[in-house]
Amino acid sequence: MLAVSLRINLKLNMVRFGSIFLFLIMNFHSSILFAQCCAGGSGSPIAGGASQGVLLERQIDLNTNFQFVNTDKFYKEDALDTANTFDSFQSMYEYFRIAYGVTKNFTMSVESGYYLSKKEVGLDENPTTTYESSGWADLILFPKYDIINWTREKTRTEVTIGLGFKIPLGSYNDSTGNVEPFSGQTYYITKPTAVQLSSGANDIIFYTFLFHGFTEQNFRIFANAYYIKKNYNPNGEKLGNFGSLAVFAGKTFFKNFGVTLQARYEWTDRMKINESVLLYGKPSNYFPEATGYKKVFITPQLSYSKGKFTVYAAMDFPVYQFLNTSEFYTQVGSKHQSTFGISYKFFVKNNEVKKLSGTGKYYCPMHPEQTSEGPAKCPICFMDLEKAK
Repeated sequence: MLAVSLRINLKLNMVRFGSIFLFLIMNFHSSILFAQCCAGGSGSPIAGGASQGVLLERQIDLNTNFQFVNTDKFYKEDALDTANTFDSFQSMYEYFRIAYGVTKNFTMSVESGYYLSKKEVGLDENPTTTYESSGWADLILFPKYDIINWTREKTRTEVTIGLGFKIPLGSYNDSTGNVEPFSGQTYYITKPTAVQLSSGANDIIFYTFLFHGFTEQNFRIFANAYYIKKNYNPNGEKLGNFGSLAVFAGKTFFKNFGVTLQARYEWTDRMKINESVLLYGKPSNYFPEATGYKKVFITPQLSYSKGKFTVYAAMDFPVYQFLNTSEFYTQVGSKHQSTFGISYKFFVKNNEVKKLSGTGKYYCPMHPEQTSEGPAKCPICFMDLEKAK
């Protein structure tokens, strides 16, 4: 009887061990399959409304925008593929920026973002392979300096350079627990890179902005370029360096309505792994071969300005995508990405306006140093000048 009992217990333990082993293997493979870097979105921590030069001296800009991403399109290089590794990727991201014009040529901004939701839905909406995160992402310190700022009678030209520093606030190795049905034990699996709140690394941001406006036609053309040098996080992982180049054309209608069209090319390199660090650390879920891309977007943007407030909305339309993949792994591409934002600008001190009191001159409420003896338009923002009281 004792021998029979031992054999039964041994078989039960083997079944239990086999179930646990199978459970771990399934979760291990799923963790690799769902490791998509920058899934469905951009490799840049900057979100919306970031194409700008410097502010006026003592001017403050409060800006927030909401960015929504949703995609279920998978690619192998530049072709759509039906081999989905999960159902869809979704992101709801709120971005905040406060900027201050330290001098007429130098602006300092502090920027950050909060993920209301960052979600990867498993195949057939399987809850055990669905991952979601929420919380603060990164803190960005972003000084900008005007190297050229020329205002002529009918035109205005500006060239700005910037150098930002990204400090990670959110988690980069967050995990989720799954309960093994036989033993009741909880096993923790690191969430895919796509739903981590941050890369976990300190990055450097290089920025250039060029602007040329035609005052009488209420027309402007401008461009910006970003290059983000990514660094390694404590796990020995380095997300691919990011770069973008965008050109814009915009025109103001009916004094307050602005229409802008953007064409943007962006790319992200493959992520890298420091093998020597991973020997001693706990790696995140990833598959480096299926990371990195090249994309082209067309983005129309509408804006409305009233006094110190500006509201705007933009929608990204991908017109070309090339995503790095391997023989066995696809990568999720871009589909829908929309941005809605509001900006409020004001001055800490408004001495320029006080000087105009009683003179009968006209001034711009947004740029009080722009004055005229009669009705005119501001050469900077193209608003109608208001008469000083």
